[in-house]
Amino acid sequence: MGFHIANEPAADQVLDEHPFAVVVGMMLDQQYGMEHAFRGGYKVLSRFGTLDPAAIAAADPDEFKAMASTPPAIHRFPGSMAARLQELAALVEDRYDGDVTRLWTEASTGKELLRRVQELPGFGKQKAQIFVALLAKQLGVRPEGWESAAGDYALDGFRSVADVVDADSLLKVREFKQAKKAEAKATQEA
Repeated sequence: MGFHIANEPAADQVLDEHPFAVVVGMMLDQQYGMEHAFRGGYKVLSRFGTLDPAAIAAADPDEFKAMASTPPAIHRFPGSMAARLQELAALVEDRYDGDVTRLWTEASTGKELLRRVQELPGFGKQKAQIFVALLAKQLGVRPEGWESAAGDYALDGFRSVADVVDADSLLKVREFKQAKKAEAKATQEA
């Protein structure tokens, strides 16, 4: 199938070929356009030369931050996200011997998968649920109970990045998110 989240062929190809780039994109998907967040792995690979978690974790923090901040930066907050990316890489290296796919291939239930994802830096419950849905919908990773673990993000529709498969679905997800924000704002003002 291939990813179409970054909405840029070269960046989507990096997502297809480097599972760590998918996790990086999800981590960066915070106060930043989702397609831009999922271009982060491509930017790191292009500038740093590798997406190997061990190399990223071991990089000089100041040099890694400078690389992440080079326009176009990996995020609107490149310094803090560069540090978080190095923290993520260190966790993947230490806990999964550098093989990020073990995060999901060794989870026997959806509940365990959600717990494992929530252990990643920057992954609260909602982001973890979205990532479980993304793994299920786009990579076929569906341990028993994944739907329950992913909550509403497991449903059909255009709720999150898990549902982005082309430019049209990207727009529909963006519209859904904007409607939800407007609804929340109206509720808050009432």
